[in-house]
Amino acid sequence: MKKLILLTLFLASCTSNSNWTVLFDGEKVNGLRGYRQTALPDSWEIVDGTLKTKPDHGVDLISEDIYKNFELELEWKVPVGGNSGIFYYATEEGDYIWQSAPEMQVLDNDLHTDGKNTLTSAGSLYAMIAPSNAVVKPVGKFNKVRIKVKDNQVEHWLNGTKIVEYVYGSEAMWELVANSKFSTMPLFAKASEGHIGFQGDHGEIWYRNIRIREL
Repeated sequence: MKKLILLTLFLASCTSNSNWTVLFDGEKVNGLRGYRQTALPDSWEIVDGTLKTKPDHGVDLISEDIYKNFELELEWKVPVGGNSGIFYYATEEGDYIWQSAPEMQVLDNDLHTDGKNTLTSAGSLYAMIAPSNAVVKPVGKFNKVRIKVKDNQVEHWLNGTKIVEYVYGSEAMWELVANSKFSTMPLFAKASEGHIGFQGDHGEIWYRNIRIREL
């Protein structure tokens, strides 16, 4: 009986792991390309098991595939004063990814000016919902992210803590949009599905262990 239970748990684990698509495993990039480009831009490089931007270069990345209900996991690290972002439901209709896509902020809260406002601090739904807890790790440490979207229910998790929750497309969300800088952007949050994106035009950033699965 014990062997049967162990075998069942092992098979369940294998099935669970097989549902994930690994976008970056520390050695190889899979299913990512430049925004409005056809290939991975040379402004990103693989260094010590991380996918990082080169200094003074900048192109955002997006997933080749489009996602509606999904779970995204990854880790990020910023330098002193660093800033980046993780996008979802992105389209390529605008000149910039942030014209269409909601963003989970990636930031050095202590030394970047955005850290002075909780609405633009690490983990926030950028410029709209502040994180409920300040759980970001210091510069130089990796932060673990989980973004989950299921039937328009959106969750931002940082280092094991759920810090943002909202309903995509709800009246409450549109009120937040109306009171933000995105109110003048006609493409913002209009898509019902879209690409995952990583901001690469704000200086150095390190990402690793990037994987996603459809729900």
